[in-house]
Amino acid sequence: MDKSILEGGLSIISRCKAETGDRWNAHYGAGGIASYFLVRDHGLSGELASRIGQQARAMLDARQPNNEGNADANRKAINGQEAEQQIIAALDGSIEGLHWVGHNAIYAAVSLLAIRELGGWGTQEQIEGICDLIRSFERTIPGRSWIGYSASQVKALALDEHGDWPEIRTPEQLSELVLAELAAFGTIYRAEAHHDLIGHLLTYSHALALLFELGCPAYFERGVPAVLKLAKVLRASRDLPSGADVPLFSPVDRLPLRKAGRSERLPMEPDYWAVDYAEADWDFGHVFKFPFSFYSHMSRVASLNPLAVENFRYIIAGGR
Repeated sequence: MDKSILEGGLSIISRCKAETGDRWNAHYGAGGIASYFLVRDHGLSGELASRIGQQARAMLDARQPNNEGNADANRKAINGQEAEQQIIAALDGSIEGLHWVGHNAIYAAVSLLAIRELGGWGTQEQIEGICDLIRSFERTIPGRSWIGYSASQVKALALDEHGDWPEIRTPEQLSELVLAELAAFGTIYRAEAHHDLIGHLLTYSHALALLFELGCPAYFERGVPAVLKLAKVLRASRDLPSGADVPLFSPVDRLPLRKAGRSERLPMEPDYWAVDYAEADWDFGHVFKFPFSFYSHMSRVASLNPLAVENFRYIIAGGR
């Protein structure tokens, strides 16, 4: 896939905070970067790679018309190592907490991954834009939608010192745990407080694995407890009785919870990408991000519980 996808994704991430005053348009940039590595890391080619690339390019173009991604092409890019160091430093203030289900780590990790692949990218102003975005997560809430816990309860939640959490020292161990958690759900509901939190358990943990592999093992270690906190919250909603009157804390979800749809096709099948995901706004970039993280986790485990793949069908866009 053309590396300009990475440049476009980084450009959107770098401009997000200044242009919108918020954090969320960066999803599209992260999604574009995810599409590139989904194709590259798994050796995808032919029709499958072409369809993924076309959808990713359309998503990025929709957010930087008139080639805005190259607006700074004539300005001097800073050294790639210096850019990486600044981004890592920006993450230092939030890496140990659960902030907006891990988007601080997600944005940092995919930015570092893209810059490393490009051999350097960005003016000082662009890198500072990425850093400002990452720093904006400091002292923010864990997320906005929860089942069984309020946001304040999630924030105060402590992992049991002698609970059933294994020791996590490597990305392989983290991937094994996260895929086992995914496989354990009896029913997955469409609510942001369920479906999206499960999806972000995949992407958040994946971001920490990427940080480890990019040479930041201390950030991986510091971030793991927050991922386990998210997993612990989700365990409370693994086997909800149908139509149960559960405590729901969400500005967007409503009871009764509606079951998520099952995708008949998986992202490694060309027909999965025959759908024009523009109609769903590429699900805010998650149409690329969730598969990128899931298949990356898969590549790290020796054996995979088939229920993890089955439940993944209820996370991806094809089932909606």
